[in-house]
Amino acid sequence: MAQLKRYYKDKVVPELAKQFGFTNTMRVPKITKVVLNMGLGEAVADKKILDNATSDLESISGQKVVITKARKSIAGFKIRDGWPIGCKVTLRGERMYEFLERLVNIAIPRIRDFRGLSPKSFDGRGNFAMGVNEQIIFPEIEYDKIDKLRGLDITITTSARNDDEGRALLSALRFPFKGVELGPGDKSSEKENTDSSKTDHESKTDKEEI
Repeated sequence: MAQLKRYYKDKVVPELAKQFGFTNTMRVPKITKVVLNMGLGEAVADKKILDNATSDLESISGQKVVITKARKSIAGFKIRDGWPIGCKVTLRGERMYEFLERLVNIAIPRIRDFRGLSPKSFDGRGNFAMGVNEQIIFPEIEYDKIDKLRGLDITITTSARNDDEGRALLSALRFPFKGVELGPGDKSSEKENTDSSKTDHESKTDKEEI
């Protein structure tokens, strides 16, 4: 069993049950799936771009990816209906927890000038989305073997009923949000930047761009 999954069962479930007053632990929110997506509009002109991106995403996820295709033609971008424009993969179960372990413990700490995830990057239903600018933060990617730096979007879907439950769940799993305690048993916390201009900018941002 992945360490993060065991930590969730042993530490997070009782902690959140107490925090939200759940008498039935089945009501405690959990992560149900993680979707990784790379958008590659430039792949229309060069198939190698799609092949390289697919290889990167499969290395990161440890799972075969699905090619995403345009649903309609866009003349301005020279894209036709059905043309490949990206790739994505959906992780569940053990592989999902293993990816999240690497994301939290290895990848996120490698982000340049990282100041914490925005606790506002939820969708109103407890699901969290973040953007990564460089795939090289993941330990599976070797810098000297990639064709170019490319980013990806990460969407974490939970069973939470609202954003408060979703934030509490990911914080308990040690996602490093600004101004939010890291999780059960961790005494350390990151203080939110009080710079008013940055706060105003963050309030207008729906998805954390890293």
